Amino acid sequence: MRASLLALAVGAFGIGTTEFVIVGLLPEVADDLSVSIPSAGMLVTGYALGVVVGAPLMTAAGARLPRKTMLVLLMAIFIAGNLLCALAGDYTALMGGRLIAALTHGAFFGIGSVVAADLVAPDRRASAIALMFTGLTLANVLGVPLGTFLGQEFGWRSTFWAVTGIGIVGLLALITLVPAQPAPQSGALRGELAVFRRPQVWLALTTTVLGFGGVFASFTYLAPMMTERAGFSDGAVAWLLVLFGTGLCVGNVLGGRAADRALMPSLYLILGGLCLVLVVFTFTSRAALPAAVTLAAFGAIGFATVPPLQARVMQQAAGAPALASAANIAAFNLGNALGAWLGGLAVAHGLGWTSPTWIGAGLAAAGLGTAALSGHLDRRSRPKPPAAEAFPSAPLPHDPTQPVPGTAPVPSSKRSEVAP
Repeated sequence: MRASLLALAVGAFGIGTTEFVIVGLLPEVADDLSVSIPSAGMLVTGYALGVVVGAPLMTAAGARLPRKTMLVLLMAIFIAGNLLCALAGDYTALMGGRLIAALTHGAFFGIGSVVAADLVAPDRRASAIALMFTGLTLANVLGVPLGTFLGQEFGWRSTFWAVTGIGIVGLLALITLVPAQPAPQSGALRGELAVFRRPQVWLALTTTVLGFGGVFASFTYLAPMMTERAGFSDGAVAWLLVLFGTGLCVGNVLGGRAADRALMPSLYLILGGLCLVLVVFTFTSRAALPAAVTLAAFGAIGFATVPPLQARVMQQAAGAPALASAANIAAFNLGNALGAWLGGLAVAHGLGWTSPTWIGAGLAAAGLGTAALSGHLDRRSRPKPPAAEAFPSAPLPHDPTQPVPGTAPVPSSKRSEVAP
């Protein structure tokens, strides 16, 4: 089973690398394709929109296919998209390749989460999801820095050739290591869509948008806050991102283990901790060492939210979790966009480089409130114990004319001797 989970993690590593590596290559892409930096930046926005649109559409399109088959097809499409990026001769072709790759992102993580959870015992599901998402965290720690270095040294196309190779490795791992998955029953798509009638599914998705939006509100403007306020040099930002990424890896594992033990209490604790660490970050960002320490803690607790948020959606979409799980990946990306947009508004209005972190704390607090409401509805919906069990009646007095349980009956000739 661990080999199967590692196969999913390899695919996640490739997808995570291609999502974020373009950020470090914008100057090279803009110069080579003769476009402006803002136009090159649209390659990031276009990918995010592709994730939001592709997550439900691709999952719905493959609702009748066995899940392993769908994962293999998604990885093949991912390879094709990155191959198109590597061969792109102009901006339009590069954007097309990015969009094709993005269409697979949400569905892969959504269906992969369901497959990972099915491979282990029920009390290990969140940890299994966390192991798959380890590929995404390692993409931030290793894939993105190495891909950026490769692109800067040998041209940005070399990075996409490397990601294409990772995709091929992931495809072979999925084919050989992941066990066959049964095809969903007929009417699977109808069942998948039906879960969106449940208010708890929407509350879980909203918690994801708000909670993870709190992470990206601060993270998006991390570089200027650390250089302009904490006093780090521009060259130190890459190492700070490695520190942040290391925290992501640690938090991902710990978040999965905590969610396996107690899902909702862990979610409350993690979202509350995220709110607290962001508030603290606004003060520790005044000096280099405290800022670095808080950054590592921020990374850990920020990504500790992912396993319980994903597990919560799958729990509430029990019976048809694939589409809801993919929709939650789209919710993560909506949270990214919401946090970055609100943080940008604060900076644009002159509120300073710490203002996005205050906004992140507010979003995390709102996510905690939504999670608390969802937990409250859970408790209200639990059936109450029968009245006889809740309030057992007092034992009736014993009839002396009847035998005591466990004793021999009194002969009729002797009953007058024991009667009052």
